[in-house]
Amino acid sequence: MIHLQLFWEFFKTGLFGVGGGLATIPFIYAISDSFGWISHAQIADMIAVAESTPGPIGINVATYTGFHVAGILGSALATLGFVLPSIVIISVLSRFMKKFKESDAVTSVFAGLRPAATGLIAAAAFSVIKLGLFNPGHQGIVDILKWKELILFVVLFVLIRGFKWHPVLYIAVAGVIGVVCNFQVH
Repeated sequence: MIHLQLFWEFFKTGLFGVGGGLATIPFIYAISDSFGWISHAQIADMIAVAESTPGPIGINVATYTGFHVAGILGSALATLGFVLPSIVIISVLSRFMKKFKESDAVTSVFAGLRPAATGLIAAAAFSVIKLGLFNPGHQGIVDILKWKELILFVVLFVLIRGFKWHPVLYIAVAGVIGVVCNFQVH
C-alpha cells in the first residue's frame, strides 16, 4: 500500500507542480504534513542538496523520500510517479502544439500558468526562508531570528547580486562557513 501511496502522491505533485523545481515544494510540504514521511527540516536539507547537485529538485526529493520510506522500490515508484505526468503531457502536447501554437486559447492558457507558477515558487521561497532564517515558537526579535544564518544569507545575497561567480563557489563557501560557525538545525 505504501508503494501505491508514494507513486500517487508524487504523481499528483508532478502533474500539478506547474513550473517545476521550486514550484513543487509546496506540494512536498503538503506530503510531509499529510503523511509524515519526511520532516520540514529534511525538506529544507533536500532543497539545499538538490540545488547543489545535478537534477531537478522534485525528482531528487521524490527519489530520496521514496527510498527513505520504502527502499529502492519506493524510490523508483516515487520518481516514476513524479516524472510520468510530464512524459505523458509533453508527448500529447507535442503532437498538437504545431497545429495550435498560434491559437489565442493556447496563448491565454500559458499566460495564466505563468503567474500560477510564480505564486508557487514564491510560496516555496517563503517556506524555505522561514525555515532557514527563523526559529519557530520563539518570540522577540533576538530569539526569533537565526542570526548567523541571516548574516550569511545577506552576505551571499549581496555577493551573488554583485558578482557572477559560479554557484558551486557560493555553495562550497556556505558549507564551510556552516561547519566553521557550527550551524545547527533548530
